[in-house]
Amino acid sequence: MTLMADRGMGRIVMPVEEEIARELNALKSAQRYRTMPDVGTRSGRYIALDGQRLLNLSSNDYLGIGADTELISSWLASAEGGVDEGRFAMTSTSSRLLTGNHPLYGELEAAIAAEYGREAALVFNSGYHANTGILPALGTRHDLILCDRLNHASIIDGIRIAAAEYKRYRHADYDQLEALLEESAGRYRQVFIVTESVFSMDGDLADLRRLVALKKRYGAMLIVDEAHGVGVYGLRGLGLCEEQGVLDGIDILIGTFGKAFASTGAFGVMSRLFREYLVNTMRTLIFTTALPPMVLGWSLLTFRRQLGMVRERRHLLELASRLRSQLRAAGFDVPGESHIVPVVLGEDSRAVEMGAALRNEGFHALPVRPPTVPENSSRLRFSLRADLTVEDIDLLAGIMKPWLP
Repeated sequence: MTLMADRGMGRIVMPVEEEIARELNALKSAQRYRTMPDVGTRSGRYIALDGQRLLNLSSNDYLGIGADTELISSWLASAEGGVDEGRFAMTSTSSRLLTGNHPLYGELEAAIAAEYGREAALVFNSGYHANTGILPALGTRHDLILCDRLNHASIIDGIRIAAAEYKRYRHADYDQLEALLEESAGRYRQVFIVTESVFSMDGDLADLRRLVALKKRYGAMLIVDEAHGVGVYGLRGLGLCEEQGVLDGIDILIGTFGKAFASTGAFGVMSRLFREYLVNTMRTLIFTTALPPMVLGWSLLTFRRQLGMVRERRHLLELASRLRSQLRAAGFDVPGESHIVPVVLGEDSRAVEMGAALRNEGFHALPVRPPTVPENSSRLRFSLRADLTVEDIDLLAGIMKPWLP
C-alpha cells in the first residue's frame, strides 16, 4: 500500500481518500452531486428554503395530512394530558422482542388488519426495513425472486441480501414475467413475484389483476409494495390493490406511514403464519429499536383519518391528470398516470437548470438524475398534494411551456 503525504494538511493521505475525492469531483462535473438542503418552515403546501417561500412539489404528503395544523394541535393537546399513560413517550428504549412492544402496536396492527380484511398486520420502522427484511427472511437458496426492473432501491437491496436466486423482468412486461414463470416451473421450492403498485419515478401503475392471475396460475407468491399507493387509491385509501379489487389476492401487501399517512414507519398485511415467521426471522425487525409510542399513536390517528378522505383523493388525481394533459399538449415527455408527474428531460444539466428556473418562479421541484433513474432520462418529478389548487397547476404548466426546446 502506497501512502502519500498531504503537505497542505500535514497528514498522510490514504489511497481510498484520493479515490473518494476523485469520485466526488466526477459527480460534480456530471451535475450529479447531492447536498442536504437547509429546509426551513413548512406552511401548508408551501416550504421555506434559504429564506424563499416555495410551492412544494417534492413532498410525499399526498393528502396534506402533515400540514393539517388543527389535527396536529389537537393531537399535541391530548398528549399534554396523557403523559403518565405512556402513550406519548418519545422513546421505546428497546426492540419489540424486549420491552419496546407498546400496546399501541397491537391497536395499530389490529386496525390495519381489520380494514384490509386480513388475518394479521405487522408494523415496521420504515419501508426500507420492510423491503430489506421480508425477502431475506422468506427467500432461501431453493427459491426464486422475480422482480420488476424499476422496483425501488430498497426492494433491489432486499433481493440482493436474500439467499434466493433472482431475476429482474423488463418493467411491466408481464409476458416476459410469464415466460420466466413457465421456465421456472418445478425447479424451485417457491417463486416470489415482487412489484410496486405505483412506480415512484415514472408514476405509472402495475397491472395487479394480471399479476394476481399469474401468481395463481403458477403457484407463485405475490408481494406488492404500496408505498405510493396507500392513501391515494381505493375508496378507503387502502391502495391500488383496493382500487383494482385484488386485496385478497396479495400474499403480503406493504404500505408506508411516511408518505400519504404523514407519519413514520411502514406496515405489512399478511396471514398469521407469515407474521409469526417474520417476528422470529426478520432481522430488520428483531434487531431494531421499536418505534416510540408517540409515533404509533399518531400513525393510528392518521390512518383512521385518511379512510374518509375520498374528496381529497379525487381532487389529487384530477390535478395530476390536468397537469399531465397540459404538459403533454405542450410537447413534454410525461409518462405515467398517477399523482406522481415526471417530466423526462434527458440530460442531467437540463434537469438541474429547469429545477433552478422553477425555483426562481416560486416552485420547489427537484431534479432526479442517475443512478435513481436510467441514464439519459433525468427528469423533474412533481409529487402532487391534495391541498394544491387548480390555479397552482395552471400556473406551473404555463411557466413551463416556453421552456420546451
